[in-house]
Amino acid sequence: MAQIKGVDVSVGYEKRIVADNINFEINEGDYLYIVGENGSGKSTLMKCILGLEKVMGGSIVYGDNLKQKEIGYLPQQTFIQRDFPATVYEIVLSGCLNGLGWRPFFGKKEKNMAMEAMRKLEITDLAKRSYPELSGGQQQRVLLARALCATGKALLLDEPVAGLDPYAQEQLYALIYKINKEEKITIIMVSHDLEAAKKYATHILHIGKEKCVFCTKHEFIKENGGCLF
Repeated sequence: MAQIKGVDVSVGYEKRIVADNINFEINEGDYLYIVGENGSGKSTLMKCILGLEKVMGGSIVYGDNLKQKEIGYLPQQTFIQRDFPATVYEIVLSGCLNGLGWRPFFGKKEKNMAMEAMRKLEITDLAKRSYPELSGGQQQRVLLARALCATGKALLLDEPVAGLDPYAQEQLYALIYKINKEEKITIIMVSHDLEAAKKYATHILHIGKEKCVFCTKHEFIKENGGCLF
């Protein structure tokens, strides 16, 4: 069974459907790019997958090996979040909150998870630094490490490289790809970057005004020359 499957999904807001007939099937270890114009419903679909919003039609089904709370999430960062007064280690460790259960304090297991996530994102040397002092690229690595603490199965990333310079973008893309390949963690990313999609994705979901198309990266390039249709 697919890890996450969407069947005739409709999404929208304020009782208005902005995208419908969305169908997709994501298996463990896939790397899906969700692309489309601004306002097409990309981020809304992601929130529906997370259970933060309800679909307006159809259904999203999860495989037996995945629960909603086991999905790590990196939303678009706000200006307020960029000034959050905490150390890098504290922010990454907070990603383990869902796993605490009834325990009021972080234990050795959670602390080791935070250190391992920082190692994977190559930010161990920043552990004691204040988050607001970091560059945009460093901050995104911190937030990605935090999301990684919440899951070993799937990561949902909403335009994670937005606002970064080209070098920082490529560094972050490479780290996400490495996590996908080495950890076999499913990646679902909302993005406007078609070149990155053609380089890193296994599948592409294009949410268009007239239709929504889900296909493999190779089908996308073959049928459309890598352009939105």
